[in-house]
Amino acid sequence: MFCVETWINRKRDGKTIPGAEISRLVKGIADGTVTDAQIGAFTMAVRYQGMDQSEQTSLTLAMRDSGSVLHWGGLGGPILGKHSTGGVGDWTSIVLAPMIAACGGYIPMISGRGLGHTGGTLDKLESIPGYRVQFPLDKVQDQVRRTGMAMVGQGPELAPADGRMYAVRDVTATVESIPLIVSSILAKKLAEGLDALVLDVKTGNGAFMSKYHDSQKLAQNLCHTAMQSGTSCHALITDMNQPLGRAAGNVLELQEAIDFLTGVRRHPRMEEVIFGLAAELLTLGGLAESREQAVLQLQSVLDSGAATEKFAQNINEQGGPVDLLENQKKYLLKAPVVRPLEASSSGWISTIDTRALGMIVVHLGGGRTQIEDTIDPRVGFSGLCAIGDRIEEGQPLCMIHADSEQDWKHAAALASDAMGFEEQAPRQPVVVYELITGE
Repeated sequence: MFCVETWINRKRDGKTIPGAEISRLVKGIADGTVTDAQIGAFTMAVRYQGMDQSEQTSLTLAMRDSGSVLHWGGLGGPILGKHSTGGVGDWTSIVLAPMIAACGGYIPMISGRGLGHTGGTLDKLESIPGYRVQFPLDKVQDQVRRTGMAMVGQGPELAPADGRMYAVRDVTATVESIPLIVSSILAKKLAEGLDALVLDVKTGNGAFMSKYHDSQKLAQNLCHTAMQSGTSCHALITDMNQPLGRAAGNVLELQEAIDFLTGVRRHPRMEEVIFGLAAELLTLGGLAESREQAVLQLQSVLDSGAATEKFAQNINEQGGPVDLLENQKKYLLKAPVVRPLEASSSGWISTIDTRALGMIVVHLGGGRTQIEDTIDPRVGFSGLCAIGDRIEEGQPLCMIHADSEQDWKHAAALASDAMGFEEQAPRQPVVVYELITGE
């Protein structure tokens, strides 16, 4: 007979839970026979005692199998996925998906919404009038089969046990547990039926895990558990000590993503991360023999316009305007107050409090502190300075997009405090620190 308390006690005492019992526990979480109090006790025990690799893999697979798992027979290419641990000014998924699809991959990009200081892919995409992100799984699969890609939100069919467990973790101070983070991330991604997965694990003052050692440990655990679960997986540890792009805010980041695809402007930091992640996916999926060959393929689909065509097709497939790329000003809303924040002194930008900038976007109305909050897609920052930029007194540090004059002034005061100056040029920060293979 299965007794939840027995296995909670076992984990509390630092002992291993057999895989079959973990499966029964997760089944009870999904069907409601395990109470919230029991979930909280279990997650707290894991928070303090950890899990070995066998337990971590068993928990991940049980969470994956608590709902539907997509199957993809008869496709002409690999099913590929990407996940980021979240950051500020990061719209990589929006351009990575059409680039991969244009190279012959199939990418069911099931993404999330922003919460706290980090932005969400779905919120950026919903800045497009009419764009829908919720579809039944059969519709998602049909679209991916026909077009190579979809960019949608997670429905209740995928890993439902994770949704319930995460809600309890959120109110019991057990979010920051690597085994629970690993199972939560991978359960949803593996339910997509992927052949290969690439992970963007952030580190720095704007990352979920600010310490490099913690980010490295998380990346290693994610890759190893994914491979133990039957999915090829690599991770890049990337810098989040400043916004990745030059914009932060939903419409503003979407416009920057479109500029990247169409070749109007490509910032080097963003380009390095996008090409790094996409090249790993192409090689893991067997679409390129080497990273060098993958980079050439990716550059080709950008230069030829094939990636942009995939993006435009996706907008049309998911309800957006067919002429968005030609008429951005017609469809993408602009904030009422848009003015530069001018530097009060001269110097080199040496530090940026990335988390603070993300929270300023939230305070402007462009993010949420609770999942049910509504957001204003128009607000945020554009033209953000970067570490290593030389700024003269009176030059703009950024453009602030606000709903009112009062909001602009409040954001300006906070943003000024978030940027540090030095008299000497600082060392340029690394963008991609390390490739983790888990092998």
